[in-house]
Amino acid sequence: MAAEIGHLSLWLALAAALCLSVFPLIGVQRDIVAWQWYARPLAWLQWLAMTIAMVMLGYCFYNNDFSVSYVANHSNSALPLAYRLSAIWGGHEGSLLLWGWMLAGWGAMVGLLSRSVPLVMVARVLSVMGMIAVGFLLFMLLTSNPFDRTLPWFPLDGADLNPLLQDPGLIVHPPMLYMGYVGFSVAFAFAIAGLLAGNLDPAWARWARPWTTVAWCFLTVGIALGSWWAYYELGWGGWWFWDPVENASLLPWLAGTALIHSLAVSEKRNMFRAWTVLLAIITFSMSLLGTFLVRSGVLTSVHAFANDPERGAFILGFLVVVAGGGLTLFAARASALRSNAGFKPLSREAFLLGNNLLLLTAMSVVLVGTIAPLFFEWMDLKISIRSPYFNGFFVPLTFLLILLLIPGVFSNWKRQDSGILVKRLLPLVPAAIVAGWFGARIPEPSPWQGVVAIMLACYLIFAHVDDVLRRALAYQQGLFTGLRKLGRSYWGMVIAHCGLAVMVAGIALVSFHEVERDIRMAPGDEATLGDYRFVFDSLDEYRGPNFDATRGHFQVYWQDQPIVLLHPEKRTYHAGRQIMTEAAIDAGFWRDLYVAMGEPLKGGEAWAVRIYFKPGIRWIWLGALIMALGGGLALSDKRYRRQRFADDSVQRVSEREQPEREQKGATNEA
Repeated sequence: MAAEIGHLSLWLALAAALCLSVFPLIGVQRDIVAWQWYARPLAWLQWLAMTIAMVMLGYCFYNNDFSVSYVANHSNSALPLAYRLSAIWGGHEGSLLLWGWMLAGWGAMVGLLSRSVPLVMVARVLSVMGMIAVGFLLFMLLTSNPFDRTLPWFPLDGADLNPLLQDPGLIVHPPMLYMGYVGFSVAFAFAIAGLLAGNLDPAWARWARPWTTVAWCFLTVGIALGSWWAYYELGWGGWWFWDPVENASLLPWLAGTALIHSLAVSEKRNMFRAWTVLLAIITFSMSLLGTFLVRSGVLTSVHAFANDPERGAFILGFLVVVAGGGLTLFAARASALRSNAGFKPLSREAFLLGNNLLLLTAMSVVLVGTIAPLFFEWMDLKISIRSPYFNGFFVPLTFLLILLLIPGVFSNWKRQDSGILVKRLLPLVPAAIVAGWFGARIPEPSPWQGVVAIMLACYLIFAHVDDVLRRALAYQQGLFTGLRKLGRSYWGMVIAHCGLAVMVAGIALVSFHEVERDIRMAPGDEATLGDYRFVFDSLDEYRGPNFDATRGHFQVYWQDQPIVLLHPEKRTYHAGRQIMTEAAIDAGFWRDLYVAMGEPLKGGEAWAVRIYFKPGIRWIWLGALIMALGGGLALSDKRYRRQRFADDSVQRVSEREQPEREQKGATNEA
């Protein structure tokens, strides 16, 4: 019965999405206020229906209802409860349901938290989100229904969840990633709504900016969690492989980062309006492209869901409609987006524009490297694009990004005096060189790329510390009083940029200083890695809830002092007899020690063992979390929590677009 309720809820959600995409928009065009008011209730109804569908699918997994095909293919009665519930998004159909539920949730939140936005804008935004929901719900119901049953014959037990997904990181990683993917639909909807209204003033950027920042924060954390999971679960010791599906998540992140900075210019200076709208369309289009790559079956990846390519054709068609429709509307209204405001080549606007171009260049590099092999394969050419291509572009682009970011922090809007800028930048150079030089020589000298990366990371942090102190002391009320007076949006920017510096330093350290050994070891053998000695003590076996495991015991010594006992495993899962490697890691702030057992060698007495020394690798994920924290702090800025906007631009919007009978009322929503 739960499956039938869930299926009916999907159809109800589709009906609500259809009404949401039509009636409020007609209400705006014909000045029918009542139809505009339908937008919020319809968005809430759609989210309620999708929530019921999610709960019903979760109940099917909880109850081991193997008559539901999706449950039978992705669960097993021996599967622990936590993984049974996370199996909701462990396959193609369920992940689409999660996508649709989050899309409905974002729409419901827009309806709930947009009381300060004019009703006509809310109606347009929610109508656009309703149109997107219609596409995904049709795709789900027609090709990928998670509630399809296999009757009258169905298996007595399920096929089990992919062992790669039976991990705590995969409980959290997909929802975080999807929250970012789907969240950019709000920025897209605001852009399309602004184009429909023909009005993209600073108030529009202020409304769209917090939603974009929230989506960016979720996507940042989601990508970091995916990198962390690949590091410890796949057994190869790397944190980024330039896998096509990894790249699919990086594409909207790069475009979204550019969008956040462009929105800041549009809000503060009423500039880059056309550029900002274009970035919003590109960012959400990259999210849809990532969905296509993961679910089309055109890619082979540990992250991808291999499915019928016909499903991919549906998503590709939907991508063409959404992106093509958005770009067509943009082209039609581009002339109305011109701004008379200007800026000098040396100004904060110029530096932000330069960083935007670098971010889009990086996105284009990733896009070409990901898509090109598919075109070559279509022409019966097997060409693979590997890490040297991506690293060859990304290293100089990152260096240029930081070099533009630092003077951008110090620059004023509209125009910056070059002499003053040089006087602020030059004193920090010797400190950055000294700190970077010594930092890049630990634990041993780096090549020039590592030295430059550490220097630039130190320079970025020193620049922000200098800027914070100057701004705080400018209040002339004492340092601590001045620090408290700095806005949260400013603090968020500082923290996010420092997070980038920490990440760059971590990447440089682990890229140029990690040590790896692949060796043959039997119980009683030992291996040396730098100052560390790994002793293979013994093996034992144990039985897990749905697997059998062979577990090794490795005692690690540093300067002949025992520091940690590591327990790598080799697991064989009962249902599919799949064999998985579970690495053992001694995690630390400065370094990780990593041991993974490969395959048993002839005779079964010795094993192929991989050991690593990885300095600074935790800084990569720490930097990502700091960046997300900075974005979250910026969201708490008081101007994003105001219930009323008093600026003239909002007044103009409401006076022009609200019907006369609403203007005569006692309450003006603007």
